[in-house]
Amino acid sequence: GVGPSDASPDEGVVEDLPLIDEKAVEQLAEGLISHYLPDLQRSKSALQELTQNQVVLLETLEQEISKFKECNSIVDINVLFSEAKHYHNKLVNIRNEMMMLHEKTSKLKVSGINI
Repeated sequence: GVGPSDASPDEGVVEDLPLIDEKAVEQLAEGLISHYLPDLQRSKSALQELTQNQVVLLETLEQEISKFKECNSIVDINVLFSEAKHYHNKLVNIRNEMMMLHEKTSKLKVSGINI
């Protein structure tokens, strides 16, 4: 006779599976979607709002960075102006010294001393 060990392990499995009702699967899928879809849509709109806020924040940061760059360039300009003033004073002093030396040499020439 045929013993239990002679039977195939897969035998009878196909018959044991219930028939899949496609309508039931469709209804279950719709139920699952309708359960999670509102949350997903809320998450989507929240993410969109977050993304828009990030864009606004980035634009604001870029404006602030450009303001800081302008401030730095103003500081650089102030340094240049103070340096220019310093060198202008030096030039004025040199010119005054040259005029004084010119006057002295002119007086010496008038006195008859050739230089």
